[in-house]
Amino acid sequence: MTLNTLGTPLQFRIRRAFLLPLGLLLALTLLLLLVCLLQGQTGGKVVILGLMLLPIGGLFVESMARRTEIEAGGVTVHKFMRRRHLPFAELTAVEATLVRKRAFLSLSTLDHFVIFSNAYEDFPQLVRSLLAQAPDETISADARTLATNPPTKSTDIVSCWVAVGLMVLILLVQLFSGG
Repeated sequence: MTLNTLGTPLQFRIRRAFLLPLGLLLALTLLLLLVCLLQGQTGGKVVILGLMLLPIGGLFVESMARRTEIEAGGVTVHKFMRRRHLPFAELTAVEATLVRKRAFLSLSTLDHFVIFSNAYEDFPQLVRSLLAQAPDETISADARTLATNPPTKSTDIVSCWVAVGLMVLILLVQLFSGG
């Protein structure tokens, strides 16, 4: 059974180290848009900022809502306004893929699948917990290899902090130049 010491399902979320700069980026982009509107600007800059808010906001909301629970009977992935439950007994394949430092673990049944990436906090524990519950015959050699040495990835966090820095710079230029 994959439960924590309190007897509740194990829970995994997207890394806070990524959510913090992403949330700041969203707030700074919204603030820049408001400053532009208050300064009476229209046109390209406002449209671009508005369009930037869509993917940044969507990624932030989706990342904040993403939660995975592992319990004795299966795994449940909670996403924004939806969830998917895969019983361990129905798994047909557990596969892994590595793309540079990005790791993906997929669980498949006849009708559904879920994919986990190393964007999750404590990804090694997530992988070990899933493989411990999955039927042995469904686990690929690549998935077993991933469990022994899951890569850590920080480029998404660094990129997000760089974007925050650039947005602060743009906001300062906007405030002190008047547009």
